[in-house]
Amino acid sequence: MIRAFKTLAAFALLAIVAGLYLTSPDTLPDNYAKDHEPDIDAGALVFAAAGCASCHTAPDATSEGAPILAGGKGFPSDFGTFYAPNISSDPDVGIGNWTLDGFTRAVTLGVSPQGQHLYPAFPYAAYQHMTSDDVADLFAYIQTLPGDPTASIAHDVGFPFNIRRGLGLWKLTFMPDDFATPADTPILERGRYLAEGLAHCAECHTPRNALGGLDRSAWMAGAPNPSGKGKIPNITPAALDWSERDLVEYFTSGFTPEYDSAGGEMAEVIENLSQLPESDRAAIAAYVKALPAIP
Repeated sequence: MIRAFKTLAAFALLAIVAGLYLTSPDTLPDNYAKDHEPDIDAGALVFAAAGCASCHTAPDATSEGAPILAGGKGFPSDFGTFYAPNISSDPDVGIGNWTLDGFTRAVTLGVSPQGQHLYPAFPYAAYQHMTSDDVADLFAYIQTLPGDPTASIAHDVGFPFNIRRGLGLWKLTFMPDDFATPADTPILERGRYLAEGLAHCAECHTPRNALGGLDRSAWMAGAPNPSGKGKIPNITPAALDWSERDLVEYFTSGFTPEYDSAGGEMAEVIENLSQLPESDRAAIAAYVKALPAIP
């Protein structure tokens, strides 16, 4: 009996150690982006492509002037409501005192400077594809924006989802580090980087499983709206027959071939994409047209 108890205790200890190891936050490679001189203008384009202002600008903020990244916007989900945090340059409640390494770890690994897992409502599963230069440029640009002393709102998430350590297992299961689609030309590689990485299109246009992981078998084939109102459309060629030229125009002006216009959150996406070079909008259009057709 004693021997069996000791064996059971040993297995339990091993399970605890293995669990702690598997759920431990990842670290960055040494000398991350150390040889890169940040380019603020390039960072502004990364900021637009990644849609940072769309989520982190305060809900009641005006659109005039530089964006105030005070956060506060709520994102309802099956797991609770998540609130975009303050990422302004304020040194106390924002990220004004963060280092590039701390910022990079948050953006690409989903780990806070304090070593806690961040919730994947922040699309780091997509941002993990960002190049080190783009991350460094983005960080430099955000530091030029106004600070704001508004404290971040705590997420409204109940048990067991409020146990952040468990997100380490979620990342192992649902955060593959490869791209979801092939790209055999430079324009498709650029389009894939923008669509699957910076613009994180799949976060809305791809359905999720019961634990919130993206269903890669239905990549960009549409998904229920997290708000519970309607469905986010299928943008694969099986459902969207627009030409590449139509798509570029839509990404530029928001006007569809049917003379309709983008509304809701997509209008904000268009506002972001319209700031990019036309070559980038053309690359995203080429990517969308090359997607596998999924009914």
